[in-house]
Parts: sequence; C-alpha cells; structure tokens
Amino acid sequence: MDLERREGEKGDASMDGEVSVNWRGKPCNSTKHGGMKAAVFVLGIQAFEIMAIAAVGNNLITYVFNEMHFPLSKSANIVTNFVGTIFLLSLFGGFLSDSYLGSFWTMLIFGFVELSGFILLSVQAHLPQLRPPKCNMTSPQEQCPEANGFKSTMFFISLYLVALGSGCMKPNMIAHGADQFAKSDPKQPKKLSTYFNSAYFSFCVGELIALTVLVWVQTKSGMDVGFGMSAGAMAAGLACLVAGSGFYRNKPPQGSIFTPISRVFVAAFMKRKQKICPSNSEVLQSTTNRVTSNVVSTGTTRHSNKFRFLDKACIKAQNSPKESSWRLCTVAQVEQTKTLLSLIPIFACTIIFNTILAQLQTFSVQQGSSMNTNLSHSFQVPPASLQSIPYIMLIVLVPIYEVWFVPFMRRYTRKESGIDPLTRIGVGLFLVTFSMVAAACVERKRRNEAVSEGKIISIFWIAPQFLIFGLSEMFTAVGLIEFFYKQSLEGMQSFLTAMTYCSYSFGFFLSSVLVSLINKITSTSSKSGWLSNNSLDKDRLDLFYWLLAVLSLLNFFNYLFWSKWYSHDEAISEKEDAFFTKENVNRDGVLV
Repeated sequence: MDLERREGEKGDASMDGEVSVNWRGKPCNSTKHGGMKAAVFVLGIQAFEIMAIAAVGNNLITYVFNEMHFPLSKSANIVTNFVGTIFLLSLFGGFLSDSYLGSFWTMLIFGFVELSGFILLSVQAHLPQLRPPKCNMTSPQEQCPEANGFKSTMFFISLYLVALGSGCMKPNMIAHGADQFAKSDPKQPKKLSTYFNSAYFSFCVGELIALTVLVWVQTKSGMDVGFGMSAGAMAAGLACLVAGSGFYRNKPPQGSIFTPISRVFVAAFMKRKQKICPSNSEVLQSTTNRVTSNVVSTGTTRHSNKFRFLDKACIKAQNSPKESSWRLCTVAQVEQTKTLLSLIPIFACTIIFNTILAQLQTFSVQQGSSMNTNLSHSFQVPPASLQSIPYIMLIVLVPIYEVWFVPFMRRYTRKESGIDPLTRIGVGLFLVTFSMVAAACVERKRRNEAVSEGKIISIFWIAPQFLIFGLSEMFTAVGLIEFFYKQSLEGMQSFLTAMTYCSYSFGFFLSSVLVSLINKITSTSSKSGWLSNNSLDKDRLDLFYWLLAVLSLLNFFNYLFWSKWYSHDEAISEKEDAFFTKENVNRDGVLV
C-alpha cells in the first residue's frame, strides 16, 4: 500500500511537467492535495482580506479629510497613492513568491504585516493625542490644523504597513488558488475558468460586507472600532489560510526570474549582428514536433513570432566553443521574455479603467456626502456604502454568468471559458465609459440644483455609475487575471498575476497626476481650478468626469488594436504549428 501511495505521489509530480509538493516538501498525491477542496481555503482568505482592506480603503477619504484635516484634493491623492502603492507592491510580492519564498509563505508572512498595520490604525483612531483636535473641515469660519509631526508619521507608517502586507498578498492569493489545479488534468481550462469566477464571487462577498457592515460600524461607532474590525477580519483570514495547509499543492520557488530575462537581452544584443541561418529560420517558422523533456523546466514551449530579434539569444553559434549563459540562453528563457513583452500593451490598456475606479473610491464618496443620505427619518446611508451597490448586483450576476452564460457561449465558441479572456476584457473596457458618462450627468444635476435652487438631491442618483462600473469590472478584472495566468510560463505565475494588480497601481497614480494637472491647467489668478476647493459646489467635478469618459473611449479603441495584434500572432502560431523540435534543441534547451 505504501509503495502504491509513493508511486501515486511520484506520478502526480511528473505528469504535470512541474513539481508540486505538500507542506512537508514531499511530492503531492492527487487524491489528497489540490483541487477545489484546497482552493476553497484560498477563497476564504481572499474574502476576509478584501473585507479588511476594502473597509479601510473605501472610506479612508472620510477619515483623512474629517479626522486628519488634509484638504480635499490632497486627501483624494493620499487615498489614490495608498491604493496605488498596494497594487505596485504586488510586483514585489509576486517576485518574492516565484523566486524565493513560494506563495504560501509569502501570504503568511505579509498577512501578519498587514494585520499589524490595521492594529496601529485602530490605536491611532482611538487615542485623541494621536490626531489633530476636532474641527469642521467644511465650515469656512474654522481653520482646521492639518496633521503633522508624529501624528502624521504614525498615520502613514500604519497605512503603508497595510499597503505592504496587502500588496504582497494579492497576487499570491489568486496564483496559489489557481495552482491547485494540475496542468495534467484535461479539464483544467474549465476548472480554472470556474475558479476565477469563484474568486471574483469571493471578492464581491468580501467587498459587500466591508461596504455595508464595516463601513456602517465606522460611521456609527467610530473609525477606531471599524479599523479594529478590519484587524479581526484579517486574523480570521490568516486562520483560514493555515487551516488549509494540509491540502495545498505548493510550487517551490525557482530562483530569480529576472536573471534569465536579463541574460536573454544581453545574449541577443551580443549576437545582434549574427545572421540566422536558413535551417534555423525554418525551425523557427515551420516545424511541427513538440519539445518536452529537452526544454528546461517549461514542458511544451510554443514559439512566438513577435520580437524575433530575441531568437538569436538561443541559437548556438556554429564552430564556436562552449558559450556562457550570458551569451547563450535556452528556448524557454527566450519565450519567457517574449511573453512578458507581449503582455505589456494589454496591461497598459487597463490603466485608464482603474483610473475610473479611483474616482469611485474618492470623489464619488464626497459626491455622495453632498447629497441627501436619509433613507428614512432614523437611518442615514453612509456615502461609502454606495460602493456596495455593484457588489450586490454581482453576487447575483457572477453565478448566473458561470452557470448559464458560460455554457451558452461554449456551444458557439467551443471555448471552455465561454468567451476568451481578451474579448472579456474588451467588453468591460467599453462599458466603463458609460460609468463616467452617468457620473458626469448626475454631478451636473446635483451641482445645478444645489447652487441655483438650494436643493439637495437623493444620494441614490449616483447609483448608476457604480452599477455600470461593477458590470464592467466583472468582465475586465476577471478576464485580465485569467488571461495573464494562462499566458504565464512555469515559475512566473505569481509575478504575471501581480502585473494585473500593478495596472490598478498605475491607474490610481494616474488619477493623482490627473487631479494635480487639471487643477494647474484650469486655475487662473482670478479663478480656482476644477478640483481646487473643499466644496464640490464650487468645483467642476462634472467636467473632470467628462474628460475621463473621453479618455476611456479612446483607450477602448487603443485596446482593439493591441488585442488584434496579440491575437494575430496566436493565429499564425496555430496555423503554422510553430513549435521547436527535439531534433533542433539539444539537452541544454538551445537551438543548434
């Protein structure tokens, strides 16, 4: 029996073309490790972690403006810089995971870092001596002192501990969950599609609880209690992560992913004058056999027709002595580098999408604060809770998408995911434009009635902009993560997943730049800029929203170009069946 078990474990590790181990470092057993039974624990920590961070991030502008007394535009930039830093640090977390720690240990270590940040935020919000004196920031008669010195330092240290922990966890939660599905399983594409939809459903549940229960607690009981509840949610998530440790398939780190990529560029540059001989050119374009054991650590390697100049890095010079690893690279290393370069334009096209998300977490919250928040005589809607509207909708739509829409589209497209990830991304990028159109129209109505007639319209007028964005996010966010994960080669899953989060970072940083730039351009000696005042009645937020709508539409057409460029190369590769052959790749994985 033990012999059979050991053979099963050995077989599971080898069939994948990859090494997967259990928590003891031994080969996995397919009957005991991985699958949805393991992924559910990862979905659990994802729900708790997003619950904790969303409750802080989505209502942070209220705390920064009202309690720390930073001006409105500066408060918006603090929030967008904070969220942007979270997603930028996801690259660091993905790099650490793939290169040195592995996804499980990266999540565990930085989960405790994030927990410590929540605790410090709660302590600061609780102790009056760590905050400026109480003051009404919207009153023109009061001059509220801005937080500085130790108070400001304490706030930013706490905030960026949260950013460091959350940033390093995010790509690993997605990648670690997806790693539970073995590549040797013929149903893996279908299971992966289901997992990514389940991960987004988990995300929506966490966001919904954060934006209703936790934000309501922050409003009624104080930010100190709210931050404390975020710490409790984070602790529950870590417990969930540890509870599933006996079921996980873990991929060991494979050393720095940047060194091989650097070698490819150096080798290609050193051989830039070398001509590819006809026999090797034929190998690159029209061969039909697949490489398996002779390609280092990647299994089957599809050759890409893009960036052909890099192919020289893996072609061995004729009649030359043994070349160093900085002059001769493996086929796998070249294709790994090409993959990264090819994904950059797709990645860049999602930045504007996340710039729009930044407005929903900053100016739209303040927009709601300027409206009638009374649901009844005794209950007021916290403005930050309006962000829960799309997640209420998505908790219904995501299961419908998975159970009905995907099987329906599968009949016509013959794709396991219903529609391919690139199409899914494009649908979301098109829809998000209308979120800003709705936001601009509503803000114009709110401002006109407030300034001209002294009326305050209901807060539910801004619901459409959140609903449209939520629908677009279901397509773009899930499609982007699925696309990047499926394009990744061995040892790059966490890092490429981190690139999708890095798009959020650039989007939020771009928001900060746009706000500052618009204020500078639109301000004159006699008139302040569109977003320069602490009162939205004096600002022109509607014009800013229209600008974003135009940028979003232009970005959609830009995406159409780059997605066609990417798909064209895939079509050529499939038509020609351009795989490197065993006969032309030696045991070191280089062309000869």
